[in-house]
Amino acid sequence: MRTVSGATDHVVVVGAGLSGLAAALHLLGAGRRVTVVEREAGPGGRAGRLELGGYRVDTGPTVLTMPHLADEAFAAVGDSLHRRVELIPLHPAYRARFADGTGIDVHTDGDAMEAEVRRFAGDAEAAGYRRLRSWLERLYRAQMRRFIDTNFDSPFQLLHPDLARLAALGGFGRLDPQIGRFLSDPRLRRVFSFQALYAGVAPARALAAYAVIAYMDTVAGVWFPKGGMHALPRAMADAAADAGAEFRWSAEVDALERASGRVRAVRLATGDRIACDAVVLTPDLPVVHRLLGRAPRRPVPLRHAPSAVVLHAGTDRTWPELAHHTLSFGAAWEHTFDELTRTGRLMSDPSLLITRPTTHDPSLAPPGRHLHYVLAPCPNTTTGPSAGTWRGLGQRYRDSLLAELERRGLDGFESSMDQELLVTPADWSAQGHAAGTPFSVSHTFAQTGPFRPRNLVRGYDNVVLAGCGTTPGVGVPTVLVSGKLAAARITGLPRATAARRRPPVLEGQSR
Repeated sequence: MRTVSGATDHVVVVGAGLSGLAAALHLLGAGRRVTVVEREAGPGGRAGRLELGGYRVDTGPTVLTMPHLADEAFAAVGDSLHRRVELIPLHPAYRARFADGTGIDVHTDGDAMEAEVRRFAGDAEAAGYRRLRSWLERLYRAQMRRFIDTNFDSPFQLLHPDLARLAALGGFGRLDPQIGRFLSDPRLRRVFSFQALYAGVAPARALAAYAVIAYMDTVAGVWFPKGGMHALPRAMADAAADAGAEFRWSAEVDALERASGRVRAVRLATGDRIACDAVVLTPDLPVVHRLLGRAPRRPVPLRHAPSAVVLHAGTDRTWPELAHHTLSFGAAWEHTFDELTRTGRLMSDPSLLITRPTTHDPSLAPPGRHLHYVLAPCPNTTTGPSAGTWRGLGQRYRDSLLAELERRGLDGFESSMDQELLVTPADWSAQGHAAGTPFSVSHTFAQTGPFRPRNLVRGYDNVVLAGCGTTPGVGVPTVLVSGKLAAARITGLPRATAARRRPPVLEGQSR
């Protein structure tokens, strides 16, 4: 594994999102002095927090899987996730509702899910689910250490027995047909393949290897941190501060001072200068490239994942058919993915993620109120409507989205709202996200593993990248890993040694 050269005593981490905080904790655990510089007034990055008329709104991800990856970061400084955050295992992990009026609860417990599949679709599909679950477990074991939780220096690192194991499992086939080997019911196939959208690729075109995301969602378990998802970065920042990190809040990095191929200092917009021995950059790639003064050359331009419109709604009522996370599938499927990724049209029959965090933490809303988060995938601003177009389109799309919720049985949703916030690709663009998407660079084959933008920067001896734009990719688990990998580039420690001494957080643990 290549590492940065020279002294690394003092590291500046730019960005206090999940990747930056993970990097900071692993660096602190390895004895480095760490300064974290964040343009916002507090931690979180994409996993931020907004106060909206008495509602406490998570502005980013709402699904937490693989919490042991966060626990590794805490363990690096002798701390633990379950000491800092109360985690609530979700049963069901999701509730799926379909256009034909049917529905199924998605359990991560194998016996419970087998029984639910049998009720929903019969004995044959239940047996197929068991085979699928075994396949997902083997797929995860073949990938995690070798292809996800690793620093790539060359594509030749792929030449390992695990690559043959992955190929034998069908990992280089297409996702949807591979799921179809186990399940024939098209509704069930959606439950185990929609996760490809997280990677920015339609299930029919995604590599089957991306079923590893379905493993995380439907086998490993889904948790909710009490206090909302923002409780995780807040706890990470507290642990880092207790371990000696210095935080500079409301401080925007304006430039990097470079001499002889090394960054010698980080300069803030205020003119303040922070001398350093190494730098971890976690902002979105366009911001990183501006600070570095150039973007690396690639044979073809980067392709970005689809974006999303998010409606945050504070309401005076809720609907009993909603679980903590509800997947509301439209009747259309392949056609809507073409709209998202190829034609650039808004989904004519959208599939939606509806999250109700007050299911497990009523304190996120005023007494007697409820908080709902409705996510509708949409094209990014390169493929679909531009950021400027969205400024006029947003209100019309909001109205059509509310009408769709009413058609799907959430009667009176609009009239129940006393607070609302609509977030569109225009807002993501204003936050500095390339192509107006918070999901960064998509996971095509040419943008995965050693072909994804590297976390070492050519021409800079002491700069490392972390975050969803670099390896291993998009999603809460992977950005936590990216922070650990960035720290390893500086410390030379390939694994979190402190985390080995304690088992990961187990289901049901709280404090």
